Formats: sequence, C-alpha cells, structure tokens
Amino acid sequence: MRRRGFERFVLAIGLWLLWACAVPKPAQPFTSAVQALTLHALSRAQVRAMRAEARVDQRGDEGRIKGTVLMFAVRPGLVRFDAMTQFGPAAVLTSDGEQFAYTDLRNHRFMYGPTCPQNIARLLNIPLTVEQTTELLLGGTPVLPGSRAAIGWHPDGYYHVKLRAPDGLRQEVDLGIGERDQDNPPARQQLRLLRSEAYDARGETLWRITYDDYRPVIRGTYRVPMPFLVRVEQPSEGRDTLIRFKEITLEPSVPGSAFVQVPPPGLAIEEASCE
Repeated sequence: MRRRGFERFVLAIGLWLLWACAVPKPAQPFTSAVQALTLHALSRAQVRAMRAEARVDQRGDEGRIKGTVLMFAVRPGLVRFDAMTQFGPAAVLTSDGEQFAYTDLRNHRFMYGPTCPQNIARLLNIPLTVEQTTELLLGGTPVLPGSRAAIGWHPDGYYHVKLRAPDGLRQEVDLGIGERDQDNPPARQQLRLLRSEAYDARGETLWRITYDDYRPVIRGTYRVPMPFLVRVEQPSEGRDTLIRFKEITLEPSVPGSAFVQVPPPGLAIEEASCE
C-alpha cells in the first residue's frame, strides 16, 4: 500500500510539473489553420532576396562533407551556391529558374541541364525544386496543395498545424510566436516557422525542415527575424544537411548573370539528367 501511495504521489508531482512548464496559449489564438499559414507566407514573401555565408555540414551518399558556402537566393527560383575552400571555390551551382549548371572543380567537370530536384541535390544533398529551395532559405515552407488543415496550440508553446492531401500525403507545420504576442490578436502575431515535415501515405517522413536561432536582420527601415540555423533531413535516404548562417544580407543587388555559368576551360562537359 505504501508503494502504491508513493507511486501516486510521484505521478501527481509529474503531472503538476508538466502543467507548470506548459506555455499558455495566446489570449486570442488562431482558430483557422489557413489564416495562420497564409499570414506567415505573406510575411515571408516580403523578403525577396538574400545573400548569405554559411557553414554547411552534410551527411549523405558521399559520406560527411563540411565547408563554407556562399549563397544567393532570389524569388521565385534564382539560386547560386559557391562551395568554398581556403584556396577558392571548389564547386559552383547555379539556376536561373530553368537552366541548371554545376561547376565541379574537385572532379574537373561541368554539368548542365534543366533545373529539377535531382540536379539541385548535387550540391544541397536534398532533392527540392528550386522554388522550394528559395522558400526554405528565406524562412518559409512549401505546403501541400489542396489539403485540409487543422490548427491547435501545443503545450510546449507553439501552434501545431496538421494538413492532409486527397492522395493521403500529410504534413505538419509548427509556428512559434514571441512573448509580446501573447495578448495580440491573430493578425498581429509574428509567426516564426519552427518545423515543417511531410509524410507519405504510410506515415514515413519524406522530408523534415527545422528552423532555429532567429535573429533580426535589417531590411530597409525594418528588422526581419531570420533563422540562422536550418536543418534539412531526408531520413529514408540517410541525408542530413545542417546550415549555420554566419551572415545574412536581405535585398542585395544581384545581377542576372550571377545565376548563369559557362564551362571553364579544361573541364569535361556533361549533360545532367533529371532521372
């Protein structure tokens, strides 16, 4: 009897601690998942372009690769990634939204072809469309089209959105808010993306993107919260890319020529397949 009483006491203490640690939901929480996702997407869409320097740590088909990457991303689908070494660039990937080019100085080859997830993955490790790539770098997320959505408040202190598409695909999106937003109405709450995860019809994770370490970055006369830590995972393929931003500049002036490459002399030229 004493043991049973002690177990009940421990359970009661545990439940009290869970209640005490729970983050209260806002006084006026979102009740519409569509409204929350739309407002977040509109807030991120205000940022059109970025220039950044980041440390990238990849685990995938070629083992573990670490290094510094210089990035340019311009909506809706212009990207440039320069993988750097202490002696200069080791690889350069560009896309103007339609044409892809990849200069691989380590293997002395130049690849070209259409922009597709398979070609973007040659440097980023994860097969995403170029539009999805710019979206995630700018703190947003792709959302399953035509899906039903529901929203609730998670005890750990964020909105938890569940989406289900007609074909059985699912997605979960976690949106955090600042302490000052506890008393604000939904339209004035500053939503920050914490996690976006897509599942197949069997419930297996297709990809997972997490965002952390938000810091204010100057954009004109405003300060925009940007995630300085982004992690992109594809567990089924054993792929994991961690991006730690060192510096971010918003709305830089970038010439269109930055997203186009011509074959450097002396490199083997190959056509890149999307299969």
